[in-house]
Amino acid sequence: MASAVERTDELVREYLIYRGFSNALKQLDADIKADKDKGFRVDRILEQLQQLVLSFDLAGLREYWAYLEKRLFSRLEDVYRSTVHKLRTSLYRYYVVSTIQRVSPEKTQEFFLKLGPELQGQVEWRDWFVLPFLQAPEQNPLFATYFSRQWADTFLVSLHNFLSVLFQFPPQPILLNFDVEVQRMITVSEENEQLRQMLFALQMDCRDQQEQSLVHHKLPPYVQNTDQVKPPSATEGPYAQPPAQGPGTLSQPSSQPGAPRHRRIQEHEKERKELFTKPTVQTPEKKGDSEVDSPPLEPSSRAAAQGGAPSLEHPFIKLSQEEYGEHHSSIMHCSCEGKLKMLSVFLWHQVWSFNPMMQTKATIMSKSPLLSLEWATKPDRLLLLGSGVGTVRLYDTDAKKNLYEMNIDEAHPRILSLACSPSGSSFICSAAALSRGGTGEGRRVPVTASGQLLLWDTKTVKQQLRFSLEPEPVAINCTAFNHNGNLLVTGAADGIIRLFDMQRYDCPMSWRAHDGEVYSVEFSYDENTVYSIGEDGKFIQWNIHRCGVRQSEQALAQEATGPFVLSGYSGYKQVQTPRGRLFAFDSEGQHVLTCSSSGGVIHRLTGGESGALEAVLSLGGHRAPVVTVDWCSAVDCGTCLTGSMDGKIKLSTLLASKS
Repeated sequence: MASAVERTDELVREYLIYRGFSNALKQLDADIKADKDKGFRVDRILEQLQQLVLSFDLAGLREYWAYLEKRLFSRLEDVYRSTVHKLRTSLYRYYVVSTIQRVSPEKTQEFFLKLGPELQGQVEWRDWFVLPFLQAPEQNPLFATYFSRQWADTFLVSLHNFLSVLFQFPPQPILLNFDVEVQRMITVSEENEQLRQMLFALQMDCRDQQEQSLVHHKLPPYVQNTDQVKPPSATEGPYAQPPAQGPGTLSQPSSQPGAPRHRRIQEHEKERKELFTKPTVQTPEKKGDSEVDSPPLEPSSRAAAQGGAPSLEHPFIKLSQEEYGEHHSSIMHCSCEGKLKMLSVFLWHQVWSFNPMMQTKATIMSKSPLLSLEWATKPDRLLLLGSGVGTVRLYDTDAKKNLYEMNIDEAHPRILSLACSPSGSSFICSAAALSRGGTGEGRRVPVTASGQLLLWDTKTVKQQLRFSLEPEPVAINCTAFNHNGNLLVTGAADGIIRLFDMQRYDCPMSWRAHDGEVYSVEFSYDENTVYSIGEDGKFIQWNIHRCGVRQSEQALAQEATGPFVLSGYSGYKQVQTPRGRLFAFDSEGQHVLTCSSSGGVIHRLTGGESGALEAVLSLGGHRAPVVTVDWCSAVDCGTCLTGSMDGKIKLSTLLASKS
């Protein structure tokens, strides 16, 4: 209710400004500033009561409690009268105990002098008038309980719960019900989107089943007999055609009644096989001028065409591809979370949703570059944004405002990576110094910057600890948690992968993984291995149970690992070091999406010691190098995000084909 009241106040204020009611606006601001209800925020009401107790303002405490009784408690039923009386008694006892604990005997005597006539007739206060005359009341069995921290906490929690329940009682103004309706509409819209995707998947399955039943259905006897009838010879009638024709003559239509239907069935089966085995033979889409056709990627089909083994069915079909082009410079990050909300970052960031159409949800300008981002686990509407000036912001995408801004470290102003724990209680922050190596021929000079790896508490917004980075403090480029947050894997600028135990907050395992920096690192689907991409252009799978043992290694092109180069007119070249995620897995961990010069490329993880990557589908659609990717799976449909150096983001919707 508190959030609804705040939003309603903003709407009323906006309406008064629109109507030009300046006097009413001033009066509204004055009333809000002197609001004793504190906007129905229970935490603020408790803060006010505690502040009056700590300042020994007995008159203010009695006045504020009397206001609460008149404003809130008076409308309660008689059955709650005893509860309100007990809470008031506990509040006064809390005040008296505070005066004794803070050694203010004059305030204790003042309490009994002013409230003595009122409290003398109450049984629960009969023994308390001796309290000012005891030398050590906290050791007296009669009063020892009230001097304990447990009693104070229990009283404050009880008062908090009582007020929280009280504010939920009707009646509420009709104007406040809009918040409930908005939340209901959002929930219904999300459910409709999920049902739409499920319905689409079921329709595709039903269509496949109908096709299969049509192809393998046993033909009726009369159709089978007509298919087996031989063409009549020249001696069987005056209108019979000769059995063979010359190459220059046209063939006559078949006189067999079952032949046209049988031919249609064969053509339908042929088209279906081509749909699932040839990724480039797809229905042309209506693309914009900025999109280009992707090159064919089907080595297995080429081998089959040359007489090799038959090709496997394609695991995915690209249903559609949409473009988001509101950015005007290179994308650094693009990320999608469970509800298909996407976000991209460069000098400002934009949050956009796909429910059911792609639309901008929030735009926030930033004076400094935003180098990293992360969706908060709980609630999923919150974003962590790391800047290049040593600050991390917690941003609410629904309320469209910053909740907190944390100053990390002036000596390490570049926030390279953020990772929120699955529980949502904490997040990892990687901060680095400004000193960097230069560039030469697309590669940086191997001079690593110092850095820090910090653990922050999300609720208290305070730093919990700083991890030890051995052999020396180094910039951490990428971080990733496992499914339960017990393990954290990091890739650093010195080429070392470190595995941290988040229960003991130490690093039991580390090894040199790449010649140069580690750009991107992720856990595998079963979390027994770790995949990484480094500056040396290698895609490596590591066994986390055997330190430094690589299970597979694959060399990738520079277009997939960076640094990324965008060529322009007159020999102009723009070089960008990888910042975002360079690869992403599907929901089953059997396929991986990587970057390329013209769009994302999906590979099949073949496994084995060689670890060869088999390219199965090119998403295409970009004219500039793709620098970051992400993959979000839902039911049988998946959404791939690809962000390029020209500021374009492509959203490709895939359908997983079933064998």
